Amino acid sequence: MVLRQEAHGDQQGGHVGVRTGTGGVRMPTAIAVTSPELVLPSPDRHTPTAAVLQSAVQSPKTYSLDEALTEMHALIEYHGYVIVLCPASAPDSVRHRLHAIRSVLESDRIALVRSELPPLGLSVLALQLRQLSICDFSPGVLACAARLLSHYIYAGALLGSVAKLDRVPVTLRSHAKSWVPGAQFAVLATPRPELVKVSGGGDALLRGPGFSTKLLYATGQLAPDWVLGELAPAWNVQGSADVPLPGESARWWATGKLVEFAAAIPDISVLYQLVSSVRREDCHWCGLELIGDRCAFCAAPMNTAAESAVRALPRGAT
Repeated sequence: MVLRQEAHGDQQGGHVGVRTGTGGVRMPTAIAVTSPELVLPSPDRHTPTAAVLQSAVQSPKTYSLDEALTEMHALIEYHGYVIVLCPASAPDSVRHRLHAIRSVLESDRIALVRSELPPLGLSVLALQLRQLSICDFSPGVLACAARLLSHYIYAGALLGSVAKLDRVPVTLRSHAKSWVPGAQFAVLATPRPELVKVSGGGDALLRGPGFSTKLLYATGQLAPDWVLGELAPAWNVQGSADVPLPGESARWWATGKLVEFAAAIPDISVLYQLVSSVRREDCHWCGLELIGDRCAFCAAPMNTAAESAVRALPRGAT
């Protein structure tokens, strides 16, 4: 059984709070994103939305560093901790500004999590973290869970051309076939890159997940017929839903002729069990809990016997 804490609305702001074991209410760890297009609708009234960082959306010329610091400080004050999901494909200026904000605030309560997921896949990851934020996971475990959950998101696209695609290995033969009128390719970016030709008698199967998933798809300049008629049944998905195409998708996939898709675990109880099954450690540097081999907040590697004498900072110190 999932040990899920009770969530309820904040009467003044409409925010979701989490009832603690002592009868008080705490706000869940904030999940922040760098674009409003990375915010999928909440599946229920308990799941909080994501914070869209204006410091990443707006130009530094129109959104000053002072405003960016105020924005982040307000999130920390309200939520306690902030997990920022930043696509690896984001411009250097965005990443530099996020690091500058954390540096100036001198806070150990901001986790900057870079992800190689395609735009729709990253939206799904943000949604899963939002769902788990109202459970009894500590901020450190929740931030580290981003890497774990990424391995269970099958993110790809149906493309009309792979001639300029550089996110996934493409053979010279596939490049040549891209110039054939009507050619279509199914590409899987994560968890393992794969490319197959699905038009002209090509192999239409991508290796799918071996667990129950829900399929989200976003239509660009191609029809979703193959995704719904071939891919969804082959992957045995438990439902599908159409969502708006992220504006970054065409650049990420190097073509506007696409249908982006992502299959992932939709059930919060399964997500909870998945994260709970991983051994937890205390970070030897900042004191937060972590899963995996590295702390998502301070980036320190997992403690080893040689480092056991290093004293951790007080947990939650800023």
